[in-house]
Amino acid sequence: MRIAKLGELEVARIGLGAMGMSHGYTGAGADDAESIRTIHRAVDLGVTLIDTAEIYGPFTNEELVGQALKGRRDKVVLATKFGLVSHGGDGPWNLDSSPDNIRTAVDGSLKRLGTDHIDLYYQHRVDPETPIEDTMGALAGLVEQGKIRYVGLSEAWIGTIRRAHAVHPVTALQSEYSLWTRDQEQVLPVLRELGIGLVPYSPLGHGFLTGALRTPADIEKLDDSDFRKTNPRFTGENFRRNLRLADRVQEIADQVGATPAQVALAWLLTRGDDIAPIPGTKRVSRVEENTAADGITLTPEQIAALDALPAPEGGHHNDDQMRMIER
Repeated sequence: MRIAKLGELEVARIGLGAMGMSHGYTGAGADDAESIRTIHRAVDLGVTLIDTAEIYGPFTNEELVGQALKGRRDKVVLATKFGLVSHGGDGPWNLDSSPDNIRTAVDGSLKRLGTDHIDLYYQHRVDPETPIEDTMGALAGLVEQGKIRYVGLSEAWIGTIRRAHAVHPVTALQSEYSLWTRDQEQVLPVLRELGIGLVPYSPLGHGFLTGALRTPADIEKLDDSDFRKTNPRFTGENFRRNLRLADRVQEIADQVGATPAQVALAWLLTRGDDIAPIPGTKRVSRVEENTAADGITLTPEQIAALDALPAPEGGHHNDDQMRMIER
């Protein structure tokens, strides 16, 4: 697989997001053995960037990834995240990027992952109660101690990125970016100015762009724990209107002789060699499909047609989730 460069960190340009193996989607946690096989297959196919977070589960996803990487740790760039668990008593889903919380969080992640260092350690969401300078100072200390190698941010906006990078180099920004979530294109010039890579999560639009969900009945079948049930783009009239985007991606896929998922990923890969999407899956067949997008070539006309897709109806997260995204 070809290489993407995130700051000074080189990774295969398609990674693997492990969240859905334990959290967020229908069937999460139902088949850990298949999830472990999926991670193994990804590594065999040349995937190097494996992404998790302490909040996924919480905690169980890091344990799963750590188990899967026994004997394979030196083959991957291991990324995890802190900041959505307050270890001082407030617990999960509470923003806390204070230095003390970071030091507690990293030790827990190292233990669960079964490793002595984390390659890429992200602040999961910006904490408005902690100056980013304090957060980055604590992370710089972890780099000096050898507990982490590189620092990342997730869903930070331009001002915070600049302030953070002034304290310690930021290697990557992880944010949602796909054919139907394009706001990161406002940030890309700043990232390139500073030499920061972009790691798009949900590059397949939470599965919508694959064409797997076509009717309201498909949504009804999802578990109540599946966050897409409250996602504005998957509900009501928005869902029906957004099918036109999936239809257009399918048309391009038919032209290419590929799947819609492969086309959506191939489009992202045309954006630059400093972009490494992390499509999530818990199935071997899907990781094989996703990694094959590395070999898809889109024509200039097909890229232009995808660029011209209309904006989707509805926000890309529900109101509670959007309150944690800096814009």
